[in-house]
Amino acid sequence: MAAPQALIHALATIATQDTYTKRGETDHAALAATIREVTRDLPADELYEAAENFRDRPDIATPLLEDVVRAQPNNSRALVRLANCYWLLGAGPAPVAELASRAIAADPQDRAAWHLWALADEQPRGRVGRWQQVVTRFPEDNLALANVADNAASVAGAEHDYEMVDVAIAAYEQLRARATRDEERAAVDRALETLRAWRF
Repeated sequence: MAAPQALIHALATIATQDTYTKRGETDHAALAATIREVTRDLPADELYEAAENFRDRPDIATPLLEDVVRAQPNNSRALVRLANCYWLLGAGPAPVAELASRAIAADPQDRAAWHLWALADEQPRGRVGRWQQVVTRFPEDNLALANVADNAASVAGAEHDYEMVDVAIAAYEQLRARATRDEERAAVDRALETLRAWRF
C-alpha cells in the first residue's frame, strides 16, 4: 500500500520547519507530537510506506515506525527500520538491541536484524561473539565475517589477547580466500601481515 501523496507532502513540510530545533538540538518529543497530529488514525501500512520516504530523516521516520510496531509488534521490517533510526539518532545500544531481538524473534532469517543485534553489544568482546553467531547462521555473509575480524583485532590490540589475534587472523584468511578484487586482497594481506607481526 503506497502512502497518500498528501501525507508525504504534509510530512515533508514538517521536515523543513526549524520550529523543533533549539541551539542545534532537535526537540524530538515536540516533532513527534506534530507528526502524530497528521498521522492519527492512519493504518500501519500507510505509516510504514510514509517512513520509507524519509530514510534520510530518522527524526521524521521514528514516530511513524513507533506507531507501526505498536500496531504490528511482529513486523520485523518495521522493527529493524526503527532500530536503525534509534541508532542514527544516538538512542544508545540498549533500545536498538531490544528491537533487533524482537525482529529476530519475529523473523529469524532477517539478516539486518542480526546485524543490528551484533552491532548493539556494548562490549567489544561481546560484539566478537555476536558477529560469530551471525556468521554461523549466515556463512556467506562477508560483512559479518569482516566484523568478526575487525572487532577481534580491536580486542586483541586493547587487551593483548593472542586468542583474539588468532580469531582475527582466521576471519581475515577466510575473507582473503573469498576476495574477488586485487584491492580487496591487498587490504586483507596488509591486515594479516600486521596481525602476524604482533608481539605483546
